[in-house]
Amino acid sequence: MPGKVADFLRAAELDGAERAALDQGVTVRRGQGYIPRVGATTAVHRQLLGHCRPLDGTQGATAIPAQRKARREYENRVNALAADALH
Repeated sequence: MPGKVADFLRAAELDGAERAALDQGVTVRRGQGYIPRVGATTAVHRQLLGHCRPLDGTQGATAIPAQRKARREYENRVNALAADALH
C-alpha cells in the first residue's frame, strides 16, 4: 500500500478489521517515501480501496495527482493479488 493511501486511510473512519490490518502493517522505507506492508485478505483490501475513492477527485473533491497515482497503484496491486489467488 503506498504511503499516501495509508496516510489518507489513517484519518478515515474504518471498521475493526480494516483498522486492525492498517495498524498491524509494517512500514518499509522505499526511495523517498515509505510503503506499509499490510497483510490482509483481498476483501479487506477491497474495502480499504472503497474508502480511498475521494483520492480520485470524485464527489466534488479535488485530488492531488500523486494521491490519484498512489490509489491507482494500490488498486492495481490488489487486482493482481486477486488474479494470483484465482490461479
